[in-house]
Amino acid sequence: MSEEMPTACKKLRLGETYQGKQGFSYFEGIARETTGARGICMHMLRIPPGGRAKAHMHASHETAIYVIEGSAIMYWGERLEHLMETNAGDLIYIPAGVPHLPINNSAAEAVAIIARTDPHEQESVVLLPELEALVAR
Repeated sequence: MSEEMPTACKKLRLGETYQGKQGFSYFEGIARETTGARGICMHMLRIPPGGRAKAHMHASHETAIYVIEGSAIMYWGERLEHLMETNAGDLIYIPAGVPHLPINNSAAEAVAIIARTDPHEQESVVLLPELEALVAR
């Protein structure tokens, strides 16, 4: 049985949030559940100062991030061996299956728009608790 394609444009406003498996609260955005999207989702994320995600990967979807405000760091790689600094105005690409762990180590909130190629957003999130100790608190 195939799912029906959406036939109407929809407009949303940021309002409700949901708790992601990664440990952050996300503003509900464009997803299959809110708009009927079939191949994409887009959400806003606000990371408070000192906020840290759980080590995770998105098993089957790519992620694109645009940092609107603030700065954060992201550890990434099979053993979280790489470090990327991100600042307002940066665009970040995370391939499917790449472990990562973002941290806001600044004194100000970091704000980003996140788009993924999975319309359900949380379904292919895989937590990687065995990598948590590789990044100092």
